[in-house]
Amino acid sequence: MNLTSNYLITDMAQETFTFEGKFELESGESLPGFQLAYTTQGHLTTEKDNVVWVIHALTGDANPQEWWSGIIGEDKFFDPTNHFIVCANLLGSCYGSTNPLSIHPETGKTYFYDFPNLTPRDLARSLEHLRQHLGIDQINTIIGGSLGGQVGIEWAYLLQHQVKNTIILASNAKTSPWTIAFNESQRMAIETDCTWGENHPEAGKKGMETARAIAMISYRHPEDFAKKQSDSSEKLDGFRVSSYLRYQGQKLANRFNAFSYWVLSKAMDSHDLGRGRGGVERALAEIPSRLLAIGVDRDLLFVREESQFIAQHVPKGTYREIQSTFGHDAFLIEYEQLQYILRSFYLEGNHS
Repeated sequence: MNLTSNYLITDMAQETFTFEGKFELESGESLPGFQLAYTTQGHLTTEKDNVVWVIHALTGDANPQEWWSGIIGEDKFFDPTNHFIVCANLLGSCYGSTNPLSIHPETGKTYFYDFPNLTPRDLARSLEHLRQHLGIDQINTIIGGSLGGQVGIEWAYLLQHQVKNTIILASNAKTSPWTIAFNESQRMAIETDCTWGENHPEAGKKGMETARAIAMISYRHPEDFAKKQSDSSEKLDGFRVSSYLRYQGQKLANRFNAFSYWVLSKAMDSHDLGRGRGGVERALAEIPSRLLAIGVDRDLLFVREESQFIAQHVPKGTYREIQSTFGHDAFLIEYEQLQYILRSFYLEGNHS
């Protein structure tokens, strides 16, 4: 791909990057190479200063214009007319990148339960290999939410002065016991599925439906459930919220798989920016980029204090807040608030 071209990409196509060679992981395990599915939109300027790298959350993919349509796309805040937008499907995810349902190149068999443990640091390092492959020297903005925010802050630490702006939404510098508890309960739900343990692509599917229902409770706020899932009539059973959670579980189970869900939720649990770096506060202090940490006032999963902590300890850190009953999901929904916050952040950068 010629990234210095001024050709505007309007019909985006997913491409695949292949890393050949042993990829050492934080756990001491390794992968015998890997693939990352990725997309690019827009064009790189002559100065090569307009790269926006988007990092998706737990069950996202490499098409941010679809799951973040209010922020990315023509005439949106990050417009491919002005920005060169890159997004890769994270290692371990099932949308085109190497994951537990991939074939182990040395054995010729599907990984299944033998897929190694990953951390956000591993995921950031895999993105780093893709960056080098694409010939991108400087990144104007890294932006990611939730798990994507964990990967983003790890990558900002690794990149140092090669990234100008880092935007971390509804995330943290180290995963709290509270968040791990939600994730562990979801994996316990997957384990109760009698098919879990079988070498089959749909193993754990019913269990993942329950896992997703648990996750939805952490993604939204009680006010949101009260507003949208209350029953108008007096009932003894068949409540609206019950149908809602079952529907959400089935919807995810039809597009994702329990193996990737397991691996990526485990990766989220392992997040600790300060591991091997003298602690979280010291690691945050060593991030030189301008950093915007965005919290959500009613986020029950990644509480806003975690975003505030990031901003307080990064030298060029700023905290801003979305106010929403959507809870954790607000960063994917509250487009107007988010655009206002982003616009202010970039204006402050231009005046500094």
